[in-house]
Amino acid sequence: MKKQELNPNEFDLYYQRYIDKLDDKTKLIQGFIDGKTEIISFFKSIPEDKLKYRYQHEKWSIKEILQHLIDTERIFIYRCFRIARRDSTALAGYDQDIYMKPSNANDKSIDDLLNEFILNRNNSIVILQSLTTDDLCFIGNASGGKISARAAAFIVIGHDIWHTEVIKQKYL
Repeated sequence: MKKQELNPNEFDLYYQRYIDKLDDKTKLIQGFIDGKTEIISFFKSIPEDKLKYRYQHEKWSIKEILQHLIDTERIFIYRCFRIARRDSTALAGYDQDIYMKPSNANDKSIDDLLNEFILNRNNSIVILQSLTTDDLCFIGNASGGKISARAAAFIVIGHDIWHTEVIKQKYL
């Protein structure tokens, strides 16, 4: 399944900025596999003294951004899974800022954060491999808008790219 097969009616306009980060030929599962390698390599390349850096006081540190990527993937793969299983229950939104403080991301080592990322990503890949094309095309409701299971998954990949670009532009 490729990104080019996504229909803009499968997701809320808010998520377009993440979908637009993907090449039209991006394949869903391969995108998760390639993205895992890219995220690991990228965060390992950041000097230790930069990992707690914030370019503004109210912004997250680089470690917190990595934690945010992990948490967001958890939520969107959960949405993907429930929707793919034909659960038509409206799925609640979440406040990403509330998640940060109790995560204690800045107290974790980069190796611990990357291990958490890897375990979570591997789980996401296994879930996606268990779903059929029909499953992934099913449309549900999350955060008050419609979203297909596959759109929820593709958003994860684009979201990772979005935030690595922000780090490159504003943190390094």
